[in-house]
Amino acid sequence: MNNPVVNTARLLGAGLRAVLVLTVLTGIVYPLAVTGVAQALFTNKANGSEIKADGKVVGSSLIGQQGYSLDYFQPRPANGLGVNSVNTQYRLILSGATNRSGDNPELVKWVEEAKAKVVKDNSVPGYTVRSSQVPADAVTSSGSGLDPDISPQYADLQVHRVAERNGLSVAQVEKLVKDHTEGRTLGFIGEPRVNVLELNLALRSLEA
Repeated sequence: MNNPVVNTARLLGAGLRAVLVLTVLTGIVYPLAVTGVAQALFTNKANGSEIKADGKVVGSSLIGQQGYSLDYFQPRPANGLGVNSVNTQYRLILSGATNRSGDNPELVKWVEEAKAKVVKDNSVPGYTVRSSQVPADAVTSSGSGLDPDISPQYADLQVHRVAERNGLSVAQVEKLVKDHTEGRTLGFIGEPRVNVLELNLALRSLEA
C-alpha cells in the first residue's frame, strides 16, 4: 500500500532535483557558453562596440554623442529637432522620437530653425551653404534620438567649416570623410553613413 507521505516526499525530491539541474544548465552553463562564444568570435560587439582613444574608452560606435564644438563634425539633432531638442546631450535616460506628424506646426518650426542654424554655422568665407544643400538628417533625429551616424551629404556640408576652424585644407578633410564613409550593409541594407565619433577622433589625430 502506497504511503502518501512517502510519495509526496519522492515527488518533492524529484522536483527539487529538476530545479537544481535546470538552474545549473540554464542559469550557469548556458550563459557562460554563450558569453565565451561571443567573446571569442565577436569580442568588440560583445563588449558594447567600444571606441578607445589614448588607451581610454571614449564611447561606443552604436551610441551618438553631442556637445562637440564647431571645430568638429556635428551629429544629428538629439531626439528631434534642432535647437529645441528635448534630449539636449544624448542622455541615455531619454531615448525616443517626438511623435509629431510631418505637418505639425511645432515640428515645422523646429526644422526651419535647425536648417537656418546649419546654414549659418557651416558658411565660411569663400563658401556659403545654401538651404537646399541641407539634408534631412541635419535637421531631424532618428527614432531613438541617439543615432551615432550622419549621412555623407551632411558630413560633406561641414567640411569647409571644419577645415577653416582647424587650419586644414579642404582636400585633407574631404579625404577624412571619404575614408570614414561606410557603404550599405551587405551592399543593399540601409544607407551609406559616417560615424561621427570615429570621424572626430580621426580629425583630432590629424590635427596632432
